[in-house]
Amino acid sequence: MPGRLTPRTPADTFRPARRPGRLRAAALGTALASVLVPALSACGGEAGSAGGSSAALKWTSSYFPAHWDPVVSGSGAQFRELALVYASLTRTDEDGKAVPDLAESWDYNARGDVITFHLRPHLKFSDGTPVDADAVKAAIERAKKQKNSALFGDLTSIKTVDAKGLDTVIHLSQVDYQIPQLLGERVLQIASPKAAASPGKLDQNPVGAGPFIVTQLVPGTKAVLEKNPDYWDAKNIHIDHVELSSAPDASTVVSGLQTGVYNFADIAPSQAEAAKKAGLDVFVQPGFNASNLSLNTNKAPFDDDKVVDAVRYAIDRQEFVDKLTFGYGSVTDQPFPKGYVAYDPRSEDAYAHDPAKAKKLLSEAGHKPGSLKLDLVVPAEDPQAEIVQAQLAKVGIKVTIKIDKNWATPFFAKDLTFSLYGTTGRDSAAQTLTAHFGPDGPLNLSSPYEPAGFEAAIAKVRRTPLDSPDYAEVLQAATRAGLKSKALVFTYSSPNLIAKSKSVSALPKNPAHIDWTGVTIAGGS
Repeated sequence: MPGRLTPRTPADTFRPARRPGRLRAAALGTALASVLVPALSACGGEAGSAGGSSAALKWTSSYFPAHWDPVVSGSGAQFRELALVYASLTRTDEDGKAVPDLAESWDYNARGDVITFHLRPHLKFSDGTPVDADAVKAAIERAKKQKNSALFGDLTSIKTVDAKGLDTVIHLSQVDYQIPQLLGERVLQIASPKAAASPGKLDQNPVGAGPFIVTQLVPGTKAVLEKNPDYWDAKNIHIDHVELSSAPDASTVVSGLQTGVYNFADIAPSQAEAAKKAGLDVFVQPGFNASNLSLNTNKAPFDDDKVVDAVRYAIDRQEFVDKLTFGYGSVTDQPFPKGYVAYDPRSEDAYAHDPAKAKKLLSEAGHKPGSLKLDLVVPAEDPQAEIVQAQLAKVGIKVTIKIDKNWATPFFAKDLTFSLYGTTGRDSAAQTLTAHFGPDGPLNLSSPYEPAGFEAAIAKVRRTPLDSPDYAEVLQAATRAGLKSKALVFTYSSPNLIAKSKSVSALPKNPAHIDWTGVTIAGGS
C-alpha cells in the first residue's frame, strides 16, 4: 500500500467492509469475454471440471482479483487468490510466524541491517525462467519503482538489493527484524522477471512459481488453473484443477455450494446459518481484520480534541458486531482483534461507550445539540455508515451519508474529513501499525500527523528480533503509542467466514491466509 499521498489502486489493497447480501457485478462483464485466454470450458457442476476423476477445487470468491500482477494488486484480501499462482520468499504458519517458502532459510548480519535469503536450488517459474536471486531482486525493485505499484510504501526499509546466485542480500535503511514477516504472500508474491518485463501482459497472463498455473482467464470473472508439477512442495499439493470464479449475489452462493457448482466459498455472515443447515462446513479462518472510523484532524471539526473524544465515546462497538457479523465478529478498539500478539490489553476500553460524556464534551466545545453537521463519505451503500449515523445522532451530531464511487482518490489524498475503512492487516504487525499511525501511513487520514512517541516505539519494534522474549511487550507498547492517535476510532473485527462441501478436507489455520498444502478433495471431480 502506498505510503504517499497519491493513491495507487487502493481499492485492491485495503477494502471497505462489504454489505452482506450486496450484489457483485462481474468486474468487466461479458464485454471482456473476447479476451479469454484461451476459450473457457463450460461453467458449473461436473462440466466445469477437467481430467475426469482429478481433484477439482471450485472456488467462488467475493475478492476475485481485479489485477493479476501482484505489484498492482497489493496486499488486500485478493492476495489469497493470487497465492494460487505466486510463491514468496516466506509464508505464514499457524502461529502467524514466517516460515520458508521459496527461501529455505535466511540470516541477518550482526548489526541487523542486512538480511540474506537463501533460495531453494533448481526452482523455476512456469515459463521456465530460473527462480534465483536476480528474480527476487527484480521483484523487489519493481514493487518499489513501478508507477502503479500498490506496495512501495511497504518496502521503505529496503535500501538496495544484491543478487548472488541463490542468495538475495537485502540492505536496509534501518535495523529491521520484521523483514521475514513482511516479505511473504501479502507483500512480495514473486512473478517471473521475463513475464514482468511487460507488466500489462503479466496482469492478464500471470506467471509465478506457486502451486498452480493459470491456463485460462476471463478478467474479473473466472480463472482456470492446473497443478504446477515444478512447485517446490508439489508433493503436498493434492488438488489437480482449480476453477476460481467471481461470486454472484451472496444469497445464491449457498445454493451453488449445495448443487455442486462450487465446493468452496467465502460467505457473508448473513449466510452462515443457511450454509450450516445445508450441511456445509462453515468455519472462521483466523485473521487480522479491523474496521474503523477515519477522522481528519487537519480539518474542522476534528481539529478540536473534544470533538474527537466525543465521537470516541459515542461509538457502541457491540452494535456493529450484533448487526453486521451475526455473532461471528468481535468488538475491537485497536487495529487488531483481541488475542493477537499486537493487541494491547492495557489500552482496552480506553474510550468505552458513554453517550452522556460525549454530549458533555460537545457542549464544552461549543456545539449545541444538532448544530454539528458532518458528511460521512463512503464508496458504496454500507450498513456501517448507517450505524455510525444513528449513534452520532444520539449525542447530537447530524451525519449525512454521501456515496462517492471515486472515494479512494480523496481518501488517499487525505482530502476527506470523515470516512470509514476496514483492513485485512499485515503479517508484520509493525506494518499494520505504521499504515494506521505513521506520518505517511496510507490509513492515516490525518497525515502527516503522528501521535507523540509512536516513531520511537515502532523503531524499537523493528530493532527487536521476532524470537526475543521481550517482543510481545515491545510490540504492544507500540500499539499503545499508536492508539494515542486522534485520527482513528476502531469498531469491530469482521470474520473470515468460509463455507465448503464436506468433500474438501480441513485447511491449515494460517491467520488470514488460505493454504492448500495437504488439502484433499474426496471423490475427484
